[in-house]
Amino acid sequence: MIQQSNTVIRASFLHFINDPAKVENIADAYQYISDGLLVIENGKVKSLTPFNDKSADLYPHLEDKRGQLIMPGFIDTHIHYPQTEMIAAYGEQLLEWLETYTFPTEKQFKDKLYAQKISQFFINELLKNGTTSALVFGTVHPESVDALFEEAEKIDMCMIAGKVMMDRNAPDYLLDTAQSSYDQSKALIEKWHNKGRLQYAITPRFAPTSTPEQLTLAGKLKAEYPDVYVQTHLSENIDEIEWVKSLFPEREGYLDVYEHYGLTGEKSVFAHCIHLTDKEWDTLARTKSVIAFCPTSNLFLGSGLFNLDKADEHHVPVGLATDVGGGTSFSQLRSLSEAYKIMQLQGKKLSVFKGLYLATLGSAQSLSLDHKVGNFEKGKEADFIVLDWAATELQTLRLENSNSLQDKLFALMMLGDERNIHSTYVAGKLVYSVAD
Repeated sequence: MIQQSNTVIRASFLHFINDPAKVENIADAYQYISDGLLVIENGKVKSLTPFNDKSADLYPHLEDKRGQLIMPGFIDTHIHYPQTEMIAAYGEQLLEWLETYTFPTEKQFKDKLYAQKISQFFINELLKNGTTSALVFGTVHPESVDALFEEAEKIDMCMIAGKVMMDRNAPDYLLDTAQSSYDQSKALIEKWHNKGRLQYAITPRFAPTSTPEQLTLAGKLKAEYPDVYVQTHLSENIDEIEWVKSLFPEREGYLDVYEHYGLTGEKSVFAHCIHLTDKEWDTLARTKSVIAFCPTSNLFLGSGLFNLDKADEHHVPVGLATDVGGGTSFSQLRSLSEAYKIMQLQGKKLSVFKGLYLATLGSAQSLSLDHKVGNFEKGKEADFIVLDWAATELQTLRLENSNSLQDKLFALMMLGDERNIHSTYVAGKLVYSVAD
């Protein structure tokens, strides 16, 4: 008999092995096991198999979660942790929203103790919503990044984050300089990048708040540390695009600014990308750059409708993102519900399989993390969530009238939220449960 020293769980399982948009038969994109057994050893997946009688003999102390669905943890490819406390701030579009709400809130993160308090709250919210990995903006203050990484490290969480670089077009109290942003970012890279499951992202807020000198040094950092990430914003808002053109008249367009300074590439993640030109689509594809699709913030700030089908046509990797605090929920289920509506408004469809793929393996692939997380392949880090199919009376009624897996999952995607997250595991360890 095998000694029970690792986590073994019996439940229903769903994970993805391919992009549903790239297979002829949708069944080739995912694996669903109605009664399966997940074995985790030393924080990694050892096996996922159908349950049988021998399993009960081998693992007499397994955790029985029949009636629940286990999936890989959700991955958030764009989120601002300092904006947690100003989520759902009323009534502005992007540029006015930054000036009215965002900048005054971010001022507080110079205080390390304050940053620690919000970091703790932020990570708990991620876990409550089933998010086990995230690409995160700090503030201009190095203390904000230290605080976030310290909290993530406590639970061995996969976290990518960076200090905002911003040396113009913002309040004086939030400005760094081209040189200080380089020096501070470099020190943070040396301190945190590839420390356990932590990685660093070079983080110019967006082109209008960085001088050419600062973007030059951001590109220098990327050249010096080619395996770090780059995260920023691109073509979220029409007025923003015109502003970029006025600030960089020598460049062909918004994306050309970033490419000129060496900030495009496989680990470069551009949030939004709603109003791209055809040439910019070609550039994203050519440079293998990544888009973070932010449904709730795109709607909340009135920015526009992202064209997911066009990204697929150009083979541009796309990850799903909440974009809190412009986004209005930490829940990737809510993100997918809004993504479906965004597609509908364009006369297109978002299948539940494509949606859940985006929230898991798709986002892992977009962040170059799919060799570590995103599904239950043997050897991958065991980040996963236990979902209740129905968390409300309405969901229960809807579930009773679902006759297929696809319909059950679609109802979960459209009606689900943090209440459906029963528990969350990071590196094989329980880090959140509704019983807590």
